[in-house]
Amino acid sequence: MLLFTIAVILGLILLIWSADQFVDGAASLAQHWDVSPLIIGMLIIGLGTSAPEMLVAASAALQGNAELGIGNAIGSNITNITLVLGATALIVALPIHSNILKKELPLVLLAGLLSWYLLSDGEFSRFDGTILLIGLFSIIGWMFYSAKKSSNKHDPLLEEGADELPDEMPFKKSIILTIIGLLLLMISSKMLVWGASGIATALGISDLIIGLTIVAIGTSLPELAATVSSARKGETDLAIGNIVGSNLFNTLGVLAIPALIAPTKTISPDVLSRDMPIMIALTVLLIIFGVGCYKEARYRIVFWNGVVFLGLFVAYEGLLYYQTITG
Repeated sequence: MLLFTIAVILGLILLIWSADQFVDGAASLAQHWDVSPLIIGMLIIGLGTSAPEMLVAASAALQGNAELGIGNAIGSNITNITLVLGATALIVALPIHSNILKKELPLVLLAGLLSWYLLSDGEFSRFDGTILLIGLFSIIGWMFYSAKKSSNKHDPLLEEGADELPDEMPFKKSIILTIIGLLLLMISSKMLVWGASGIATALGISDLIIGLTIVAIGTSLPELAATVSSARKGETDLAIGNIVGSNLFNTLGVLAIPALIAPTKTISPDVLSRDMPIMIALTVLLIIFGVGCYKEARYRIVFWNGVVFLGLFVAYEGLLYYQTITG
């Protein structure tokens, strides 16, 4: 048990660090190849916020623990809204660009409903995974089209990603960082999955629960640290965009990986009756809070919204614990 715990802790630390190195290296390479800042911005939003989840999902599926990857994708979305946004909103009100509220957040909701529908038959096939990936690439293409359609109308989500471009580094260093980051991502994700599965076996609980809790919270720590740090510096514009981008990639990209690598006909009923409905309900609640119940709270996530989100995080984790010990 101790060895499994050490593997999880070291795996998470290495996973988070290597993801940063990989994204910085890849973004710098793209700059050397004169790739559009908007495209690099999407690279940063997608890989920067979901690379750990992607590698964990792939590693879990390859090791025969597909439910751990599924739980990680769904659990990360739940954690992003409840814990990350909740904790940050206690520090400072978070503005929501109207375009994100009108365009990207509804897309996150639709992506959640689509994934729920695809899973509703109790199976998760390669066809299902392909549909999710097609949805992801379609949305990315639409966002680029919208951003370039008019010089006066830009997609704030893409622009926020472009604002996070790292300083350009020498070409050789970019290649080294990209390769090392990718290799360490693969090693650390395998280490994390091995440790998490070992803990699940030792405690007699499912891989799904481990994915929803330990792994999901762990892979969401970068978003929490970055969002809280930005809020303390007064850089609040990036907070919602990062979470929206992360949840979009988790739902359509990360969730597709287990289906493509290890299709399964035995999806846990809890995913359909508990976790997916909660994820979708939280997205709806975020939209409602963004619209605002009164004028001062319009287009902002304010303190009391943060209290509600954190309360829901505690309630969800408590529900998982209660169902685990009584199940």
